[in-house]
Amino acid sequence: MILRKINLVNFRNIKKLKIDFDKNINLFIGDNAQGKTNILESIYFLALTKSYRTVDSNLVMKNETATKVKGETKDNNILKNLSVEIKDGVKKVKVNNNDIYKISDYITNLNVILVCPEDINILQGTPAERRNFLNIELSQLSKNYIKKYNEFNKILKIRNNYLKMLSNSSNPDRRYLDSLTENLIEREIDIYIERKNFIDQLNDNVSKIYEDILGIKNFHIIYEPNIDIDSFNEENLKERLEKKYKNSLKKEIDNGMTLYGPHRDELRFLIGEDDIKVFGSEGQQKVAIIALKLSEINIFKEMTNTNPIILLDDVFSELDIKTRNKLIKYINNDIQVIVTTNDTRGINKNFLSSAKIFKVVKGNIIEKVGKGNG
Repeated sequence: MILRKINLVNFRNIKKLKIDFDKNINLFIGDNAQGKTNILESIYFLALTKSYRTVDSNLVMKNETATKVKGETKDNNILKNLSVEIKDGVKKVKVNNNDIYKISDYITNLNVILVCPEDINILQGTPAERRNFLNIELSQLSKNYIKKYNEFNKILKIRNNYLKMLSNSSNPDRRYLDSLTENLIEREIDIYIERKNFIDQLNDNVSKIYEDILGIKNFHIIYEPNIDIDSFNEENLKERLEKKYKNSLKKEIDNGMTLYGPHRDELRFLIGEDDIKVFGSEGQQKVAIIALKLSEINIFKEMTNTNPIILLDDVFSELDIKTRNKLIKYINNDIQVIVTTNDTRGINKNFLSSAKIFKVVKGNIIEKVGKGNG
């Protein structure tokens, strides 16, 4: 899959901009606050209909009421036109000029893997941020996942409200709660299985990549649901979940909320037996994020039969030259890469010679430097 071109209107600090991308390496250079990250963010927005940095309202240029991002993709010689628009607070998405009414039906049209400074929160942040990572990646990989996850959240909200009502009732009717629980479990089974499979696939790649970049062995990821699961097959999960909700009924009614399920999942990132969040250095944590994201490339290839697009937002400035060159090694010629950086000093010469280089100033591309002339 490649992104051939993109058109931005009133996006962040960009009034109007059209970009034609190279099928391999694209490098956007510029000083801070000029708009190069906004370009990368617009691609992410086109893929996932949301920003990785802010809320929708902040994407619309100041004093404007709407923003629109359009793009043309090519996948196995099939061209596709995508657009995402926010107008007066309402979001509209289209594929080949046809309205798509559910975001879940739109996502997967453009697959991206983003590496950015904010990713450190996957390690250092809250469990919710780690679950968000899982949800974003799996939503691109599996239509079933995003469908079941959205249904789960709707049922979870209703169940929580009903548990609050039961907690204030002197004679609670639990038949409706039983029906909600049954429907919740049905969705949870799919979520657990897909999350576990994804983590297993990450672990097939991430340790080798981490060792190759940093020379440290046995980096891996542990998936920790908040119920005891000894086997992630459908029958076992159904049995465990039914038992957990039955035994926890009084506790959940007393608390007025659902205390168990995938909305309470956790991930841990370990080197050997040591949690990298606690014991890892800043450099080890940064490389852990890079290894995590690079390990997704093969998963996307296997599950979607196409290459994802790699977005690297100001990553080079975060790394020493040795680590930077190790990262570049994993970016093959058959993958489209879009990179932002302050300057090209210290970047591998072969990488530069293969890149289409753009210079960004105040939301405009004032100079297309061309391949290799940084």
